[in-house]
Amino acid sequence: MAKKVTKKQDEEEESLGKFILDVVIMMAVILGVFYVLFHFVLSNDRVSGPSMQPTFEDNDRLIAVRNFTPKRNDVVVLLAPKAANDVPGAYYIKRIIGLPGDKLVSKNDKMYVNGKLLPEPYLENHFKKDNNAQGQTYTTNFTYKVPKGYYWVMGDHRDISKDSHIFGPVKRQNLIGKVKFRYWPFNKIQGF
Repeated sequence: MAKKVTKKQDEEEESLGKFILDVVIMMAVILGVFYVLFHFVLSNDRVSGPSMQPTFEDNDRLIAVRNFTPKRNDVVVLLAPKAANDVPGAYYIKRIIGLPGDKLVSKNDKMYVNGKLLPEPYLENHFKKDNNAQGQTYTTNFTYKVPKGYYWVMGDHRDISKDSHIFGPVKRQNLIGKVKFRYWPFNKIQGF
């Protein structure tokens, strides 16, 4: 009788040990998958500052896809150029306006790409209206031809955004990810 109890206890201890080992292995696999996923495929980013208002507000949390083909009007996370930033390695969130080879003309709050008016519905906001009411343009007037391998990026809050009209075009390699999803705050969850 004592042997049966000992054998049963041994089986229970072995079963508990196997369960703990299975949980540890499962957690290691899950953490490994998340590490690979967020290191090579996705990035988890936080908006800092007002340069993309009202599309994005300070402290919004975003998921971006790292491997993408940049297109006009994509919202992207980029490595801030050294000329624009006092903090090495900082990231900016901006909107792609110009592609390689594009001729951009910004005049009287209208953006022309290769001679055609670029619709910018994301600029129809109270910030632009406030500037216009004060007799100021919302977007600085400029003319620029985007070089090969570079992109022209701008913030949606144009009058305060530190973007390509200040630091110039951005190399493709510095475009880190394309914003696909805002998950915070919960009342503003949205895909892009």
